Amino acid sequence: MAKKLGVGIVGTGWVSGEHVKAYQRNPHTEVRGICGRTKEGAQRLAASTGLSCPTFTDYSEMLKRDDIHIISICTPNHLHAQEAIGAAEAGKHILIEKPAALNTKELVAMRKAVKKARVKTVVSFVLRWNPLFETIKSLLADDALGRIFYAEVDYFHGIGPWYKQYAWNIKKKVGGSSLLSAGCHAVDGLRWFVGDEVVEVSSYSTRGNGKHFKEYEYDPTSVAILKFKKGAVGKVASCVESKMPYVFNIGLYGDKGSVRNNQLYSHKLPGQTGFATIPTILPDSGDVTHHPFQGEMNHLVDCILSNKESHVNLEDAFKTHEIIFAADYSARTGRPVKLPFIK
Repeated sequence: MAKKLGVGIVGTGWVSGEHVKAYQRNPHTEVRGICGRTKEGAQRLAASTGLSCPTFTDYSEMLKRDDIHIISICTPNHLHAQEAIGAAEAGKHILIEKPAALNTKELVAMRKAVKKARVKTVVSFVLRWNPLFETIKSLLADDALGRIFYAEVDYFHGIGPWYKQYAWNIKKKVGGSSLLSAGCHAVDGLRWFVGDEVVEVSSYSTRGNGKHFKEYEYDPTSVAILKFKKGAVGKVASCVESKMPYVFNIGLYGDKGSVRNNQLYSHKLPGQTGFATIPTILPDSGDVTHHPFQGEMNHLVDCILSNKESHVNLEDAFKTHEIIFAADYSARTGRPVKLPFIK
């Protein structure tokens, strides 16, 4: 293997800059190519991050580079699947921004290409590296909450014209749905915490009358109820039209304790008279610079160097997306949906 792993970035929007910075801080990687829709956009990203690497407008040309081993996909949602398949066929390891795909056909095709190529993948459910997420996973491993019987994770964010992604996020063929474009973080968090397979989903969607959100081609608000194999139930609310500051709620209720965001009540803390507050970094901002990309990129690089699979590879993310597709189908049809949904 090369002394350093070469990285190619496709997409030049706000998230791509954070990917570049994370790779620059990793001692095993070097960004060696940027591909954008326009030459000017690619050159602008290179200049803003202090890079002097080649820039491309033809993705296939960047994929031909033998000195590029990793592709980071940072383009709008509807391009992720075809770009990931292209990267896999070129033998590149892949970091895929969420959502990985906008429909089941794309997702199945991606899975097939990645399995055939045997490349490493990470789908960017980046909150798994948020300190509160990591703290909660440690508490669960330590039996601080016991068996989780009810869990809820909510995503509330007013994604209006003031956000760069708004122009394409509102389009059904690009944004997909409230869950695909944003609430997928909440669905993945729920799966990550409960640690069990979902067997049934029931969902409803709606929309408000806010003047900045009327252009959404899909219902910006959805609520899904999930039934898990071992009996637990969960709830995910996704709202991208909220008139309030960004909120990412986490509520986990077990037979030995409970967590409400960074508040803990547990049998492990005898004599408690109220919730104990955990002083940690919360997932409390929609600003992309607040997300822990460094941990995510370091993890991908470690998986490549150690030849191991990620806990959030495409195969794992397949399950999160399957729940989302089932929930969106349930909202459209008005009836519960059994899983597996993708046959």
